Amino acid sequence: MPRPDPAARARAIVRADPAFRALVRRVGPPPGRRAAPVASRFARLTRSVTHQLLATKAAATIHARVVELCEGEVTPPAILAAGHRRLRAVGLSNAKATAMLDLAERALDGRLALARHGAMSDSDVTAEVVAVRGLGVWSAHMYLMQTLGRPDVWPTGDFGVRHGWSLLHGLDEMITERALGALGEPFAGVRSEVAWYCWRAVELEHAR
Repeated sequence: MPRPDPAARARAIVRADPAFRALVRRVGPPPGRRAAPVASRFARLTRSVTHQLLATKAAATIHARVVELCEGEVTPPAILAAGHRRLRAVGLSNAKATAMLDLAERALDGRLALARHGAMSDSDVTAEVVAVRGLGVWSAHMYLMQTLGRPDVWPTGDFGVRHGWSLLHGLDEMITERALGALGEPFAGVRSEVAWYCWRAVELEHAR
C-alpha cells in the first residue's frame, strides 16, 4: 500500500499505469482527503440529490433555493418542515422532493446513521445510502469519496470517470462501466484518486 500522502498516491498511480504520467505532471498530486464533520453530512447528501441528472449551473441554482427555504441550514427537521409542496416549488422534481424527505426521515430515525459512517465499511455505508428512495450507487460513491474522504472508491458508473479514462488511454469509444471495473484492480488503495485524475482529464479537454 502506498503512503497516505497525496504525492505518494500520485506516484503509485503512474507506476500502475504510465498513461497517467503526463497528466500527473501537469496537474500535480490529488488533494488530501479527510472526512467532513458529521454536522455537514446530511446537507452534502441533499446536494447530491439536487445535482442528479442536472447540469451543474442549473443544479446549483435550484439547490441555493433549497438552502434559502431551509433558512440557510439544511437539516433533517428543516427539510421535513419545508414539505413536499414547497420543495417542488423551488424547482425540485417530484422524485427529488420525495427523495429528500425520505433522506431526512432516515437521518432522524437512525436508519441513515450519519454519525457512525466514519467507522463503517464502504459497503455498509453504501447499503444505507442506496436504501434512501431515489439514491443509487453513484450517490453513495460520491458521498464516500467527497464527504467521508475514502481513498479507494471506484465510481465506474460516473460518466466523467469513464470519459476521462477513455481520453487518457486514447480509446475511440468510451469505455463501458463493466470493462472499467476490472481495470481498477491495479490501483487498489488509490482508486478515488484515479477517478479524480479522470475528472481532471475531462476538464482539460473541455478547456482546449
